[in-house]
Amino acid sequence: MTPDAAQNILKAHFAEWVQALDLTVLKTQTDHVLIRMPLGDHLKRMGGIVSGQALAALADTTMVLSAVAHSGEFKPYATADLHTQFMRPGVGTAILCHAEVVRAGRSLVFARADMTEEDSEKIVATATATFFAP
Repeated sequence: MTPDAAQNILKAHFAEWVQALDLTVLKTQTDHVLIRMPLGDHLKRMGGIVSGQALAALADTTMVLSAVAHSGEFKPYATADLHTQFMRPGVGTAILCHAEVVRAGRSLVFARADMTEEDSEKIVATATATFFAP
């Protein structure tokens, strides 16, 4: 799957509020996906840092697209579990999210993601998730 194909899946199959995150798929391979989320005022909370909700949505979306890239086809994955660890305030121009599939079975996919500041490359948050594939 190419980054353009993943971007088209994002546009066609994800909710409007996910679209409002203005995500850009930078890289796709069968073992990982890299997405950029620019940090605009609509994503900031008190203190000018990116909100935890935006980071969790970024991680979930990137991990779903990594599952799609891993399987080679779009499936309507359902998030069964999402755990996010917030490690430091996210600031700067954008957050980069790198996600990969840890294990994929017939109906469950296990994935993990790391989110870093684009400017400093410091880790902001990590996440793990389990997805159900119908």
